[in-house]
Amino acid sequence: MSSFRPVIVSGRCVALGMALASCIGADSTQAQEYLNGIEWKEPAIVTPGVTNDAPPSDAVVLFDGKDLSRWKNGDKWSIVDGALVSGKGMVTSVDTFGDCQVHMEWSAPTVVKGDGQGRGNSGVFLMGMYELQVLDSYQNKTYFDGQAGAIYKQTPPMANVMRKPGEWNTYDIFWTAPRFNEDGTLKSPAYITALHNGVLILNHFELKGDTPFNRPPQYKKHAEKGPISLQDHGNPVRFKNIWVREWQPVVGTQIRKPFLRKGNEEIPLDK
Repeated sequence: MSSFRPVIVSGRCVALGMALASCIGADSTQAQEYLNGIEWKEPAIVTPGVTNDAPPSDAVVLFDGKDLSRWKNGDKWSIVDGALVSGKGMVTSVDTFGDCQVHMEWSAPTVVKGDGQGRGNSGVFLMGMYELQVLDSYQNKTYFDGQAGAIYKQTPPMANVMRKPGEWNTYDIFWTAPRFNEDGTLKSPAYITALHNGVLILNHFELKGDTPFNRPPQYKKHAEKGPISLQDHGNPVRFKNIWVREWQPVVGTQIRKPFLRKGNEEIPLDK
C-alpha cells in the first residue's frame, strides 16, 4: 500500500496519490461557517412508493381499484376494470384531511359526447368544498376558469395539458387548508399547487373562498380537516390510484441568535 501526505498550499489542501476527500478538515480552523441558531426536529422517514405514482408509506389509499369501503355513497358508483366510474351523486371519503398531498388519475369518456361543460365533467373537491375542475378539455373550448385544472370560477390553469379522451390523466395536488380565528373570521386562506400530467398548472394559488357556480366565493368557518369528494355531473368519468398523505411543516426552535464560527471563535451577527 502506498502512502502519502497532504500538502497545504495557500490555505488549501492538495492530496497527492489518493482522494482529495482524505484532506477535508486538514485546515478547517481557517474556514468560516454560518450557523442560524435553529434546533431542527428530525424530518420524518417516509418510504417512497416503488414508482413515483405509487403511494408512499404514510399515505392513505382511498381507491386501489378493488373496493369502495373508504367512500360514502360508493354503492351508487361502480368499479369497471379496476377503475371507479362516476355514478349517481357525489362520493365523499370517509377519511378527512387538512394540509395534504393528493394523487389521483382520471380519464374522460372514450366516446366523446357533448361539448363545453357537458363533456367529461366532474371535479375533485378538497375538504369537500374547494373544487379543482375535471373536464375533457382536449380540443374542447369552454370558459377558461372552468376547464380542466381550473379552480372553478376563480382561475384557469397555467396550461392545458389534457390527454385525448379515454387516456389517463394524473393530478398531483399540494393543498394548504385555510385557517380560521375563534370568532369565525379568516386567519389565513387556502393555497393550492397542482401538477397535471407532470406539468405545473397552479403555483401556490390563493383561493378566494369556496367554488360555487351561482354566487361569489366566500370563506365560512369549518373544521380543520375535511373529506375528498368526487363529483357526479352526469358523465361516466373514470378514476383510479387515489391516495392522500397529510404533511406537517418543518419544525425548528430558535435557541440562539445566528452567528459565524471560525475555528474556536464565535462571531455574533448583531454587532
